[in-house]
Amino acid sequence: MLKTPKIVILTGAGISAESGLSTFRAQNGLWEGYDVNDVATYEGYMRNPVAVHDFYNMLRRKLQNPEVKPNTAHFALAQLEQKLGSDNVLIVTQNVDNLHEQAGSKNIIHMHGELLKVRNEKTGQIIDSYYDVNYHENKLIRPHIVWFGEIPLQMEEIYNAISQADYFISIGTSGNVYPAAGFVQIANQVGAKTIELNLEPSLGKNLFQTKIYGPASKVVPEFIEKFI
Repeated sequence: MLKTPKIVILTGAGISAESGLSTFRAQNGLWEGYDVNDVATYEGYMRNPVAVHDFYNMLRRKLQNPEVKPNTAHFALAQLEQKLGSDNVLIVTQNVDNLHEQAGSKNIIHMHGELLKVRNEKTGQIIDSYYDVNYHENKLIRPHIVWFGEIPLQMEEIYNAISQADYFISIGTSGNVYPAAGFVQIANQVGAKTIELNLEPSLGKNLFQTKIYGPASKVVPEFIEKFI
């Protein structure tokens, strides 16, 4: 009986772009037209917490717009997990949206946090949050988002999963944000097959054994269909 392969999938903003969510462009210092130093750093939050909450309230409302839905790439990954089992397929996403969950994926690590959650700075408690947050009502509540200068979440679990992976698939990520950009190197070191599915070549394209380029909604379902 053939062993079921273990697969780690890294997803970035490119997989959600076709669902109506704008990609995060850190390289020009802007996110949704806002300076990342103002809305994506703890220092910015300390300077003006009300403005930062307003920004994430806006993003939360955008995410919950009925027109924002998972696309065929999200559904293909959910189908892969259903076929091989949650123990064998892990999605590590850099995205703060919930489109993987909406598509039906279960085994997901949000390494940069989640837009529909907030965190109590004193207790560390993570709370679901689907509505606007008012800083003046609870000054201990902050967005559950990993900002620049903060350590991504569940890194030990991610490294452990990659060290046991038979396949590492990177989807819709530019390859310029660490530590995620270094995952492929670890996968190569442990002998995993490495695949890049992207709109265009990433900065780490030469580290991948297989490279397929095009819109995520096209290349991901086609790859998964052949894989399973």
